[in-house]
Amino acid sequence: MSRKVSLFRSLDWITILLYVTLVTIGWFAIYSSTYDFENPTILNFSARHGSQLIWIGFAFLLALITILIDSKMYNNLAYIIYFLIILLLIATIFLAPEIKGSRSWLKIGPITMQPAELAKYATALCLGKFMSSYNFTLNSIKNMFLVGFIILTPMLIIILQQETGLALVFAAFFLVLFREGMNGIFMVLAFLGALFFVLFLRYDYISSSSNSYILESFGFVIVFILSVISVGIMIAYYLKDNRQMLQFIGGNAILYLLTGILHLFGIEAITYTITAYISISLSILYLFIMALLQKQKKYFLFIIFLIGSIALCNVTDYFFNNVLQPHQQMRIKVVLGLEDDPLGAGYNVRQSKIGIGSGGLLGKGFLNGTQTKLNYVPEQDTDFIFCTIGEEQGFVGSIVVLFLYIALIIRLVILAERQRSSFSRIFGYSVLSIIFFHVAINIGMVIGLVPVIGIPLVFLSYGGSSLWSFTILLFTFIRLDANRMEILHQ
Repeated sequence: MSRKVSLFRSLDWITILLYVTLVTIGWFAIYSSTYDFENPTILNFSARHGSQLIWIGFAFLLALITILIDSKMYNNLAYIIYFLIILLLIATIFLAPEIKGSRSWLKIGPITMQPAELAKYATALCLGKFMSSYNFTLNSIKNMFLVGFIILTPMLIIILQQETGLALVFAAFFLVLFREGMNGIFMVLAFLGALFFVLFLRYDYISSSSNSYILESFGFVIVFILSVISVGIMIAYYLKDNRQMLQFIGGNAILYLLTGILHLFGIEAITYTITAYISISLSILYLFIMALLQKQKKYFLFIIFLIGSIALCNVTDYFFNNVLQPHQQMRIKVVLGLEDDPLGAGYNVRQSKIGIGSGGLLGKGFLNGTQTKLNYVPEQDTDFIFCTIGEEQGFVGSIVVLFLYIALIIRLVILAERQRSSFSRIFGYSVLSIIFFHVAINIGMVIGLVPVIGIPLVFLSYGGSSLWSFTILLFTFIRLDANRMEILHQ
C-alpha cells in the first residue's frame, strides 16, 4: 500500500494536467468540426466525436496500466518490443489493404490500427536501452552506425508502406543524439543537406522549364557552388588557414567567371552545369593532393562532403520523381512556389488559411465556424484540426493551444534533465522531440509553411492509433520519472 501511495505522489501531475487539457480541447474541436445540426447528441458513438470518446476512455486506461507497470520492465523489454514492432511493420506491407495509396493500416475486428505510430514508441525504448549501455559513446563510428540502424530501419519500412509523412517523424530522434553529445558538425551537415534538397528542387525545376541552354541544370550549379563555399569555410575553421580558403573559393569563382565571359561572346558549348562538374572535380583533386602533401586527414572529410553533395543531388532527383507519389510531388511544388494549384494540392492549405484568418482575434465562437461547418476544409478533424480551433476560437484560442504545447515541451525538458538514469533521460528527450516535431510540422502544414505530409496534431487530432501511441509514450516517461522519486525516497 505504501508503494502505491508513494507512486501516486511521485507522478508529475503538471504533465498529466497538460495532457488531460489538450485531450479535452481536442475532443471539443472534433465535436465542433463534425457537428450535425440534425443529430446533435453528444453520446452518438456512431459519429466521430462519439468514437473519439471511446478512444479517450481507452487512452486513460492505457495511461493507468502504463503507470502501474514496473519501470524496470521498459528497460528490460526494450529490444524485444522493438523487434516485434519491426516484424509487425513488415507484415503490414503485405497484409494491410491499400487506403489512399498507402498500406499502413491493419484491421483487427472492429479496430483499425496503424503500427507506424507504435514504431515511434519502440524506437524510443530501443534507442534509450542501447545508448544507456556501459561505455557507450557517440564518438565511436560503430555506435553511430548502430544508432543510425535503429532509427532508419523503421523509417525505411514505413516509407515502403507509402507513409512518407510518418517516416519523416523519425528525424526527430537526431535531436536526441545532439543532446547526448553528438558532434555539432552533424547538425550543420543535416541543415546543409535540407538546404541543398530544397534549393536543388526549387531551381532545377525552373531550369528544366526554361528554354535557356546554359540553365539546363541550375539546381546542380547552385548546390555545387554552395558545397565549394562550405568546404572553404571548413578549411578556415578546422585548419585555421584563411589564405587557403580564399585560394580555394577564388579558384572556383574564376572558373564560373570564365564561363560567363565565354557566354558573352556567344560560346555556349560549356554550360554552367559542365563548369560545376569541372569545379567539383578539380576541387576534389586539389584536396587530395593537399592531403598527401600536408598529411592531413581532414582533407579526406572535405572530399567526402563534396562527393556527398553530388550524390545528394542525384538521390534527390530520384527520390522526388520515383519514390514520392504525384500528389506528394505537387504539395512540395506548391509550397516551394513552383506550382499554383488552388483547386488541387493547394486546396487544403488555402481553405485552412481562409478559416484561420476569418477567426480574427476572438474567433467566431464554438460551433459557429463556417469553413468547418460547410466542409470546405478536408480532414478538418484530423490533420487540419488546428484550423477548426483557429476559426472558432480565433488568435487568442490558437495562442492558448500553442502555449499549452510549449508548456508541455518545457516541462518534459525539465523532467528529462532531472533523471538519474541515462535510459530515462534519453527516452524523455525522445518523447519531447517527437511531440515537438509533430506540433511544429502539423501547424506549419496547416498555415502553409511546410508541405502537407499528413501527420496528426498531438492529443488533438481524431483517431485511436495516434492518441494511444502518444499516451503510451508520455505516460511511460511519467512512470520512469516517478521511479526516480521512488529511488530518492528509499
